Amino acid sequence: MSRITRLAIIGTGVIGAGWAARCLVRGIDISASDPAPDAEAKLRAALQNARPAAAKLYGSDAVAPGNLTFADSVEAAVDGAGFVQESAPEREDLKRELHARIDAVAPPEVIIASSSSGLLPTHIQADCRHPERIVIGHPFNPVYLLPLCEVVGGEKTAPETIERACAFYRSIGMHALHVRTEIEGYLSDRLQEAVWREILHLVKDGVATTGELDDAIRYGPGLRWAFMGTNLIFHMAGGDSGMRHMLHQFGPALKLPWTKLEAPELTDALIDRMVAGTEAQAEGRTVKELERLRDNCLIDIMRALEKYDIGAGQVLGEDAARRKTGGGS
Repeated sequence: MSRITRLAIIGTGVIGAGWAARCLVRGIDISASDPAPDAEAKLRAALQNARPAAAKLYGSDAVAPGNLTFADSVEAAVDGAGFVQESAPEREDLKRELHARIDAVAPPEVIIASSSSGLLPTHIQADCRHPERIVIGHPFNPVYLLPLCEVVGGEKTAPETIERACAFYRSIGMHALHVRTEIEGYLSDRLQEAVWREILHLVKDGVATTGELDDAIRYGPGLRWAFMGTNLIFHMAGGDSGMRHMLHQFGPALKLPWTKLEAPELTDALIDRMVAGTEAQAEGRTVKELERLRDNCLIDIMRALEKYDIGAGQVLGEDAARRKTGGGS
């Protein structure tokens, strides 16, 4: 796959802006489109807020050596792009319509990827002339720092599209995880949703506050998840006998009714509790201030993991080596 020098971003909210920040710092020109009247101003403000993190992670004072242009239509943004990343709101009808419009004007060899966090690519590609080049490229916020990108194909997606999309995401410093089975929610969001549902139940039932539940993660399992994930950690929990002993020892507890599978009803009372809890945790800090704090913490964690060539640190080291040698997609 030849190096992508121009990326079209359709939809410039939090995720679209994150894609722009990640790609611009690598010298990729961005042509963006979003129907909101203040979209361009918000995009440029988001890029400005990402500047300190980009400088810290990549050792550059410039967050955007690539050129950013804002187009007045989807078709204009796609013109001349070597790759299209759609990041519109999570509505199947909207994404299906957008992909059909993009597909109508983009050359057949140009990959069209959706940042959807759970919709099926088979449905998104249904109205396209060239459904074989439609793929899911699901990133994680903040896109300009977190390396994971889940890549999912639909029924008509060509294997070559998966390979080329993964190659592009790797070329911009990401870990491209091919989700081999098309499934709603993909992999990571299904895992996150299980925890999220349990959080909502615990808050609704008055068992714990949002702050106490976050403490239960960040001081314990969250630290382990950063470098080994759940399964390898539990393998070690079985001692020298590994996962087999762990499951025999702790498996019976899985039959106990500790957790709830279905989410509770989002009543006004529950929403108020969630809002009050997180506002108390924020301690008066704005979202932009919290974003900068989050970014600095993530960078330092990834830098620490880079020393051990594991997890996100391994991806960071490989990206640095690729950039040093001028390797592209």
